[in-house]
Amino acid sequence: MVYAGVLVGGAGGDMSKGKNRLEADGLGGSVTHLLHRALQLALDLHAEAGPAEITQRQYTVLAAAAASDGQTQNDLVRATGIDRSTLADLVARMLAKGLLERQRSVTDARANTVRLSEAGRRALTASSGPAAAADERLLGYLPPKRRDAFLKSLTALAVAADGGVPAEIKPPKEKAAKDGKAKVAKVKSPPKAPKPDKKKKKKAKKPKEVAA
Repeated sequence: MVYAGVLVGGAGGDMSKGKNRLEADGLGGSVTHLLHRALQLALDLHAEAGPAEITQRQYTVLAAAAASDGQTQNDLVRATGIDRSTLADLVARMLAKGLLERQRSVTDARANTVRLSEAGRRALTASSGPAAAADERLLGYLPPKRRDAFLKSLTALAVAADGGVPAEIKPPKEKAAKDGKAKVAKVKSPPKAPKPDKKKKKKAKKPKEVAA
């Protein structure tokens, strides 16, 4: 479980601080629990706004399948983030409903691909508006100035889920050189001693000869 105290302290935060915060705040200090609660709210809002026969996950699969015809289930897993077994069950039920159609892959005869049926396209069109309305209601719980930051944070977590590194997070600098040898600090040469001032000696003037 990830604790809020770890994220507050950054990627290198102290786990003990996060644990202490969890003990003090209970589940209110658990990022995992808070994300779960936020997800439940999003699902409830989608269920209230959208057609009763299309769930939020089914809408996600329809939208991913509409992006490109002939996608395999592995493609849909990567696009939706839904685990393989759950997606296989979803696709099977959506095939039975006539929302998806199955066909052989053009590039791999051993694989099956799915595409939207006409009924699936109608369901996607009917669900797009309510899905957008549910998103707006969800963002409405946040102050306007914090919505962009919230979306960026969710995007960073989604990128991390795909195994990537968000652009805002810079990888730590290596302490050693690329060849594996430690970098040698440059030794500054000691400051040069100041040069002694050479004052020009004034030549003594010869006394003028007085005529006898």
